[in-house]
Amino acid sequence: MQVATTNSAATSAGTPTPAAADPSTLDYSTFLRLLIAQMKNQDPTKPMDSAQFVSQLASFSSVEQAVKTNAKLDAMMSAFALTQAEGFIGRTIVSADGSIAGKVVSVRVASDGAVAFLDNGQSIVLGPGITVA
Repeated sequence: MQVATTNSAATSAGTPTPAAADPSTLDYSTFLRLLIAQMKNQDPTKPMDSAQFVSQLASFSSVEQAVKTNAKLDAMMSAFALTQAEGFIGRTIVSADGSIAGKVVSVRVASDGAVAFLDNGQSIVLGPGITVA
């Protein structure tokens, strides 16, 4: 299950509603707002079916666990990238087209990838086609 952030639009009553109808794009806070809005706006003379309520709470729990899992996976991927980047320091690398080459003195890891800084002042994005000597 993929959890992503969505934008919300305001209804005429000023309550946020999800921008997309695809349930796989609802995030944790959107789901919580929808559940609370449903509970606030239910008819007291016709309370929500208890089976539906339990089902929604189970869904809420699943969304919460998916968010936590994604956060842990992000942390693991960052740690893996740092470990991998450490292996480049002190090694000579050549870009895919051969135009940039040099000894790696440092590596910067960001969410969009890793960049190796060379002893000659140049930098190379670490990715496919890089030759390591």
